[in-house]
Amino acid sequence: MRRTDGFVAAAALLLAFQCGIADDKRAVVPWETLAQISVTKQKDRYVTEFSREITALDKREVKLKGFMLPLGQGLGQKHFLLSAQPPECAFCMPGTAEQFAEVLAKTPVKYVTDPIVVSGIFVLVRDDSGGLLYRLTEAVMVDK
Repeated sequence: MRRTDGFVAAAALLLAFQCGIADDKRAVVPWETLAQISVTKQKDRYVTEFSREITALDKREVKLKGFMLPLGQGLGQKHFLLSAQPPECAFCMPGTAEQFAEVLAKTPVKYVTDPIVVSGIFVLVRDDSGGLLYRLTEAVMVDK
C-alpha cells in the first residue's frame, strides 16, 4: 500500500513539474544555449551554423538576461546590446559574438549596470553585416 502511495505522489510531482515548465514557455534562454554555434569557411568567407536548439528559437518570443551596453546617449535606450558578461571598462567588449544580442526596444529602457531581463522576438542574424548573430525586436524589460 505504501509503495503505491509513494508512486502516486512521485507521479503527481512529476506532472506538476512538467506542467510548470509548459506554462513558462518563455523561460530565460541561457547564454550557454546561444553558444552552441560552429563556424565554417565557405569559399572566401566564414559562415555561422546554429544548433537545432538555437534555430528553434528563431522568430519566437524569448527572454534573455544580461548586461546593457548602450549604443546611444541618455538614460533611456531603445537600441542597445545585451551582453552575457558585464563590461570591465567602457571601451572593452566583454565577450565574443555569441555572447551578445542586439536589442530593439518598444519603449526606452532605463540604463542600469545591474543585469536585466528583456523579452522580445528572437531573430537570427544570418547576414554577416555588423558581426552580430542575435537580435531581439519589440523588446520590453521584464521584472526578474
